[in-house]
Amino acid sequence: MTTHPKYAHIDGPIVMIGFGSIGKGTLPLIQRHFDYDPELMVVIEPQDREASFLADQGVRHLQVKITRENYRDVLGDLFKDGKGFCVNLSVDTSSLEILRFCREIGVLYIDTVAEPWEGFYFETQNNAERTNYALRQVIRDEKAAHPGGTTAVSCCGANPGMVSWFVKEGLLTLARDLGHDAHPKTRDEWAQLMKNLGVKGVHIAERDTQVRAAARKRGVFVNTWSVEGFIAEGFQPAELGWGTHEKWLPDGAQFHETGCQAGMWFPRPGAATRVHTWCPTPGPQHGFLVTHNESISIADYFTVGEGAAPEYRPTCHYAYHPCDDAVMSLHEMFGSGQQQDVHEILDVDEITDGIDELGVLIYGHAKNALWYGSRLSNEETKALAPWQNATGLQVTSAVLAGMVWALENPMAGIVEADEMDHARCLEVQRPYLGPVEAHYTDWTPLVDRWEHFDENLDHDDPWQFRNVLAT
Repeated sequence: MTTHPKYAHIDGPIVMIGFGSIGKGTLPLIQRHFDYDPELMVVIEPQDREASFLADQGVRHLQVKITRENYRDVLGDLFKDGKGFCVNLSVDTSSLEILRFCREIGVLYIDTVAEPWEGFYFETQNNAERTNYALRQVIRDEKAAHPGGTTAVSCCGANPGMVSWFVKEGLLTLARDLGHDAHPKTRDEWAQLMKNLGVKGVHIAERDTQVRAAARKRGVFVNTWSVEGFIAEGFQPAELGWGTHEKWLPDGAQFHETGCQAGMWFPRPGAATRVHTWCPTPGPQHGFLVTHNESISIADYFTVGEGAAPEYRPTCHYAYHPCDDAVMSLHEMFGSGQQQDVHEILDVDEITDGIDELGVLIYGHAKNALWYGSRLSNEETKALAPWQNATGLQVTSAVLAGMVWALENPMAGIVEADEMDHARCLEVQRPYLGPVEAHYTDWTPLVDRWEHFDENLDHDDPWQFRNVLAT
């Protein structure tokens, strides 16, 4: 029998907002790894699809939709004594406002994305306001205006979240292999290390090969995690952290005049924008340039200098190849101009094969490129934790790690994954990640290109974004 460590006691209620695939997978990890009063655990979920499941688990289900009008009343009633932990795993709820309220009343908080209120993604007309740069910046502004205080962990799932810890571990691996004696502690020391190693940028490089026997039907969007979440982020503008080595801009490139100024966006949906990248299993592949918080936070964290023209900054962006059914679902959605009415998430028990290979491709240095990450299979997931597939476990185990860190650092203020102790977080998370591996590759975006059509490549600098962006 496996003995699971108890990391901390949670005094007061544990309130989980949202109970989709990630909420359902996070529940058993909370049950395993924390001491708490089960009678004080509440799941807020407007749907009743998991009501009987929650009842079987002895967890109270509060069937209500959290809105800008009721969130203070609902949460205030549950956190009457000003203690406990709010685990926000929902969509269409404002991370900023819920985070702010929890800190006001002294309640620990964690989420996996900087989420806005319902309607924002599709009703906001200004594309600059729909970027993750803008959504992140309001959280950073809150941090600057109200430093310290009760810990609130912002954007701590697999990505954003875990991948920021992989970047640091990957840098230490690269430093060791290049003969550097590296022991960075502060943000400035980490940024200097990345600069001194000659790193030009980072791809959050992911390949999901999970499949099921049943064929995807037309009019159904199939994914291995939240369909609503994927569609929302997929319709945001293509966006990335913009490095100081870049010499070329895509058509329509836009920069932000306020904030950290580490990011750039251009007017195309991220899920309709392809980039060249590399993962260990497929080797070279196309990924979608879907916007993510970590694209900006990593570029910002590893900046040497400030503002729009720093001494050094890496390029950083997501390069996502979802499962094959999700790729076909995207093609159908963009081709028809209509979102599918039916959404399905691949269940752990129906998946017949495949892994979620999620890591960071750190490139442009003396050893060319290093992929560092998790190669977790669905079969391994079944043995590690219930009620989730491999994609889900990479997220939920990061939530667990973030909760442990928050409980061990309860007055750290508002933090992102980049600002946390990556070694401690990976120590908690690693038992749930399957093989965590480092792979070097000689591949660059110029390798095996169909140059009949690529007329504007930069052959002198393989890692320019103009070579990464697929024509």
